[in-house]
Amino acid sequence: MSSSSIFSPRYLALSIGIILAAMTIGFEGLAVTTVAPVIAGELQGLHLFGWIFSAYLLAQIIGTLVVGRQVDRKGPAILFSIAICLFAVGLIAAAVADNMYVLIAARALQGFGAGAMYTCIYTAISLSYPDELRAKILGALGTAYVLPSMLGPYVAGLIAEQWSWRFVFWGVLPFLFLAVLLSLPVFRKIKMAQVTAKKESGVVGLSVLLAIGTGVFLSGLGMLPKVLGIVLTVAGLALMAQPLLKLLPQGTLTFRAGLSALIASRGLFFAAYVCTQNFLVLALTDTKGLSPDMAGLIVASAALSWCIVAILQARWDAADQGRGRQKRIIAGILLMLAGIAIMVWIPVLTIWTAILGEVIAGIGIGLAHTTSGTLAFTFSKEGESGQVSGSLQFADSFTPGVAIGIGGALIALTQAGGMTMEGSITLAMAFNLLLVLLSILASAQIKKNQPAQLNKKHAQSSPRST
Repeated sequence: MSSSSIFSPRYLALSIGIILAAMTIGFEGLAVTTVAPVIAGELQGLHLFGWIFSAYLLAQIIGTLVVGRQVDRKGPAILFSIAICLFAVGLIAAAVADNMYVLIAARALQGFGAGAMYTCIYTAISLSYPDELRAKILGALGTAYVLPSMLGPYVAGLIAEQWSWRFVFWGVLPFLFLAVLLSLPVFRKIKMAQVTAKKESGVVGLSVLLAIGTGVFLSGLGMLPKVLGIVLTVAGLALMAQPLLKLLPQGTLTFRAGLSALIASRGLFFAAYVCTQNFLVLALTDTKGLSPDMAGLIVASAALSWCIVAILQARWDAADQGRGRQKRIIAGILLMLAGIAIMVWIPVLTIWTAILGEVIAGIGIGLAHTTSGTLAFTFSKEGESGQVSGSLQFADSFTPGVAIGIGGALIALTQAGGMTMEGSITLAMAFNLLLVLLSILASAQIKKNQPAQLNKKHAQSSPRST
């Protein structure tokens, strides 16, 4: 019989280790957002500013997809070790970078490592924790990733101001080392299912092609409405089409019932959430005259409500033994819809309506995001935990990056057409509402008989870690 706590002796080291790893990735990503302008200025690379983030995103896509296909055959331990090493090398290279090209290459290493690390973490959760504990560890993991959003930007700014932006990268390394020290020994004990993994060829090539296509697509969006921008946008979409069809669960783009619909729903609502955060900050600073730190505090209110609900959902999951997971996902998405709707009309947006909308949206994402991860693992068959883990991480990285690019293009195009900034951001926020509505449609396709399958599965299975 399994323990009821993720911090019981059996799970303590693994739980703390993966929580620290998530906090490390989250803090580093948000810290770079804060210090990126300083970095670009000091390294005389303002013209390459966007690539600080694009290199990370595109490499993360490759790391997530490649490792997601390999981890079921090789186990998470060796791949997690490689990912940690690449992430650490990326941190060191960024800390000592003397030009923007070195820094961009370092960010690519960090992105690949982060995507691979998270895929291994999700796989370890799927294989090491029984179903009744997955809601708890995923809630803790979500909290660990979101919490840095409340302190990370301020701490990073303070470090850059008092010492140097380079110490932001150096400072992450001790926490990364501690995460490895705690989690890697447990990763090595995880026993993979003895099944014949189906041979898949071309995964690396397809992943690279998808990253290239995404890069071309985002570059094209940034050049619209120029002819070159239109050509690149169309070319990027064409390059992305085949990899998406081949690498995602079959039927994801058409909301096929089951895991496919779940991955589609998660990608859409998470993209809406991330885009809302980005465009809300822009609205508060550019149209309402708030300082960046005040805008950051308002956005942090969503992170706080996310953390609280991410913890509470584990109790609700235990109370109904997972039977209400689909309903909680839909309820969370509906709350996101309400929260974003409160903030969508920028001309009448106030500090208090922004806080209210953020709190409600935070409750929604805290409920839907964590629960969707817990439910996704019940769809995984023997020998497919890594693929499911990779799909979850892909939904969290690829879709938001593309959606932000589309939203940014909407703002740029409407500004060029003479629309006010308030009107342009309102249109971008409306695009987020569309994403949420599509997410609701996808979530409705999740199998309604999943709780019965879930109960049968867990009555017959037990954790595979020793």
